[in-house]
Amino acid sequence: MSRILVTGSSGLLGRHVAASLVNAGHSVTGLDIGAPPDGAGWSHVTGEAGDLAVVAPLAKDMDALVHIAAIPRPTGRAAADVFRINMAAMYAAVEAARLCGVPRFVYASSFSVLGFPFFETPVVPAYLPIDEAHPIGAQDVYATTKWLGEELVETMVRRGAFSAVSLRMPWIQTPDTFHAAIGPRRLHADAARDLWAYLDARDAAAAFVAAVERPVTGHVRLFLSAADSYMDCASADLIAKAYPGTPVHTPIAGSAALIDTSAAQQQLGFAPRHSWRDYPVCEN
Repeated sequence: MSRILVTGSSGLLGRHVAASLVNAGHSVTGLDIGAPPDGAGWSHVTGEAGDLAVVAPLAKDMDALVHIAAIPRPTGRAAADVFRINMAAMYAAVEAARLCGVPRFVYASSFSVLGFPFFETPVVPAYLPIDEAHPIGAQDVYATTKWLGEELVETMVRRGAFSAVSLRMPWIQTPDTFHAAIGPRRLHADAARDLWAYLDARDAAAAFVAAVERPVTGHVRLFLSAADSYMDCASADLIAKAYPGTPVHTPIAGSAALIDTSAAQQQLGFAPRHSWRDYPVCEN
């Protein structure tokens, strides 16, 4: 059993990660400004993830720090607030881990480091499917904080503070959120901004558990995705319409995702098990 601190443990992703870590036999302390979900199986501390004086005492004697706490998008908040809050929480997390000698750091990054989906100047993939060699292209403040967060992790790894895994995820969904959130978006061209990508929260949580448990050296940055797109048509047709002329390095058959997760499979044993096609359709 490992002792693990999870920031942002009451959010959609955080509560799935914390619960999966507990189910895997770990002792979890969650830190969040919000109350824990009903029936949470972990210790909860209500506090600011951006306050080093709060995070550092909690990080003492931990075997891993999983940092999820963040403003999750650039919309609905002033850009200055998104930057200040996300970077303050990022600094507090990595510095607390360094000060307390936490050997493993796991960071909830985002596929938005590519520039999707919040770009102002149109972004076209350099090639498909996306993999870890694809150029970074952040434009909005949220994506920029995610990229700077990865770079802050890199600086700490360079100093020998800890080993780390940064997980770059698309839109997190559950059977309860998918149809309301994504159903209307399918009807608009803006869906191409997402690369039609999503990730079931349970599969994301499994990747975080593996990122805590698996042997890793240095700083590993990995893309995650569901195995399929969130559309009900062929991926090749989506690419031809939205991104004509984009080189396709590996055939994308059927409704397969446009994000290559083979590196995550190799490093973490990641294999997405859940698809929106198996979600129940809620009747109004």
